[in-house]
Amino acid sequence: MFPFDRILPLVLGSLVKVFFEPLFWVVVLLVALQYRRMSAVKESLFGMKTRQVWSDTLAAAGYGAAGGLAGSLLIVVVGLTISGSGLIYLWPVAILLMLVNARFLCFAYAGGVLALTNLLFGFPALNVAQLLALVAILHMVESMLILASGHLGAVPGYFKDRDGRVVGGFTLQKFWPIPIVALVVVGHTLAPEGINMPAWWPLLKPAGVENLENVVYSMIPLVAGLGYGDLAIARNPWQKSRLSAFYLGIYSSLLLLLSVLAQNSRFVAVAAAFFSPLGHELVIHLGKKMEFQAPPVYIPSPQGVRVLDTVMNTPAWKAGIRSGDVILSVNGRPVFSRNDLETALAGSFWPVEVEFLHGKEQTYRREIAPAAGTSRAFGVLPVPEGTEEAYLETGTAGPLGKWWENFWQRFKH
Repeated sequence: MFPFDRILPLVLGSLVKVFFEPLFWVVVLLVALQYRRMSAVKESLFGMKTRQVWSDTLAAAGYGAAGGLAGSLLIVVVGLTISGSGLIYLWPVAILLMLVNARFLCFAYAGGVLALTNLLFGFPALNVAQLLALVAILHMVESMLILASGHLGAVPGYFKDRDGRVVGGFTLQKFWPIPIVALVVVGHTLAPEGINMPAWWPLLKPAGVENLENVVYSMIPLVAGLGYGDLAIARNPWQKSRLSAFYLGIYSSLLLLLSVLAQNSRFVAVAAAFFSPLGHELVIHLGKKMEFQAPPVYIPSPQGVRVLDTVMNTPAWKAGIRSGDVILSVNGRPVFSRNDLETALAGSFWPVEVEFLHGKEQTYRREIAPAAGTSRAFGVLPVPEGTEEAYLETGTAGPLGKWWENFWQRFKH
């Protein structure tokens, strides 16, 4: 059995130190800026204030702390050390790849590139197994965070489906500051603090260490940041985030297994290096395919006005109207379009009586919505009617990627 009763206090003690590091709060500030940008998008759609940026940021920090604890325990369990792992090269390569495409900022791509160049050319000097195991564990943590909170704060938007029709959907964007503990080898002596490790530990041999007997490890706190971006068009945000977490969990588990096996096989090491970016691309491809090939769910209803999203604490929210509901009438006046709804609200005395179909079962409800200052302050965003000219592009090409696309278009013509 792994001695969690002795390891857990050491991990917690190291994690606490992260909160006193200025870098951690810089990452928190960067996360807050991302949530501010997302809030601005929502406010432009609804024409009113939506969510509190700092409450979202603090919630993300809480989830990030829980994810950091889980990741730290995974690092200790497999015996991953950052000594010789090539961590110093990850960020520069990831930033360069981001210039080609924004999604390449993920360590799955930088880790795969670094591992392949090391295996093929011997540069840079790093431990392929340790590097790819680090990528795998970070994605395991990400899958846990997506499962727990990936659906929260989804931003509504209009998108073009495979038939060229404008449909409703959500962009799922989350950012988490991650305090995490990493192992480093500090020498050879008696086991640190009398902890007897299992015979199978560590799964990952430290770089440059041949004799594993009585190796002394130390724990050092680090600061990381994780992000998640996805689309929900054929599913609601909760369903999509759960599915994304499942596929990402499978990917990270397979990558970790390949990383452990890569220590004793160059062939497996090459396979793991290719799998790191290609497996991640497969996860993204499957996610997009499922959303754009399946029928969209946020489309107009012949019975009334289907709701794409509702702002918390507005009259519509207090009346119980939620995403996916269909508003049938306002004060007995039937509504079938956005214009109908706005006209009915503008010509009504507040509070108003709203009839709507609610939830997955589309249960009929009739509720009273309290007073609002204007019709836009009612707090609902209807699904698009299919003819809107404004919609969100789903491309993520960076400056170099866009340059290449323009060059290739000119070349073909």
